[in-house]
Amino acid sequence: MGVFEQTVRVRAYVTGRVQGVYYRAKTQKQASQLGLTGWVRNLPDGRVEILAEGEEQNLRQLITWCRQGPPRSRVDLVEEFPEEYTGEYDSFKITF
Repeated sequence: MGVFEQTVRVRAYVTGRVQGVYYRAKTQKQASQLGLTGWVRNLPDGRVEILAEGEEQNLRQLITWCRQGPPRSRVDLVEEFPEEYTGEYDSFKITF
């Protein structure tokens, strides 16, 4: 991590056609490639929830990707909520 890079945590909710289109698997792959930790899961209301920690610029890249999603998805809205960084995760997983 560079001297000026900040470690942050963001919780995001993704609304649209984001379940059953490999959204979680592709999010996990993107987050892992960016060196982020945390998890992604489907919610009962049809949204996807993401909790990610890591370098701020890499988190920005993940959120930018989330606004597009994988090819068969349709993202209507991404809501972001910053949270206190905890460092509690050692990888990025799909959870339930």
